Amino acid sequence: MDLIVTTAGQPSACVVQTAKQMAAALNAPFVERNRQSLAAIREQYKVSNIIVAAVDGPIVHTSNGEYFFHLSMAELRIKNLLNGKHDHMVAAMGLAAGMSVLDCTLGLATDAIVASFVTGESGQVVGLESSPIIALITRLGLQNFALEPQPEYDITSALRRIKVENADYFQYLLAVPDCSFDVVYFDPMFRQPIYKSSNLQPIRNLADNRSLTPEAVEQACRIARQKVVIKEAAGSGEFSRLGITTIVGGKYSSIQYGIIDCHADKAAGGQL
Repeated sequence: MDLIVTTAGQPSACVVQTAKQMAAALNAPFVERNRQSLAAIREQYKVSNIIVAAVDGPIVHTSNGEYFFHLSMAELRIKNLLNGKHDHMVAAMGLAAGMSVLDCTLGLATDAIVASFVTGESGQVVGLESSPIIALITRLGLQNFALEPQPEYDITSALRRIKVENADYFQYLLAVPDCSFDVVYFDPMFRQPIYKSSNLQPIRNLADNRSLTPEAVEQACRIARQKVVIKEAAGSGEFSRLGITTIVGGKYSSIQYGIIDCHADKAAGGQL
């Protein structure tokens, strides 16, 4: 793996232990910092990716920039929902309390956090992430990130409810029994980033950049009780390529959601 794990400068014993645990989990070398710059470490060990363990959590330094776990737009979207505003993903999925969601492309878990908040304590959200590095950082973030509790909402509990699996989504789908989740969700890496400064840029080289296949969509329809939902850039040809005709999204939004109604297909005895 093109990776080493180190620490911030002058680390505590706890931070060193955390770094060693991450290195073991990723089968990557642990390197003591010894006041070296990250550039010097990168040059010495000829790696592109460095995970730096720190008191506030790990930071991944990649050739495209650095990233760490954060809520991104999840908190704002949840506040908007509480204020009665529309969320296109929630509407596309038809989410409600108690539902189960399989997020096949977890990434930094922004959409999964919103889904977990809406589905609540009686719901279930499982996130699949094929990159061991991204899966580890996201899992640690979901387990440890905390916000001050608010009277009107508890985002921290939504984080803790998400189950992270480091898995290839197609292989996972093949092994899952029929009708295992209410909704199966895909957010593939867009063929072209919408914003050059997107916070996803640092992980593009680590993430699964494959296009979604008809075979994966077929398997998703097999295990979804209600819907398969696919997120894409507005105007993308992916929906047409995959034969998806129901597309929703804001009039001025750069994002659209393709919807396959699996419940209707199964009720009609149709071909998935």
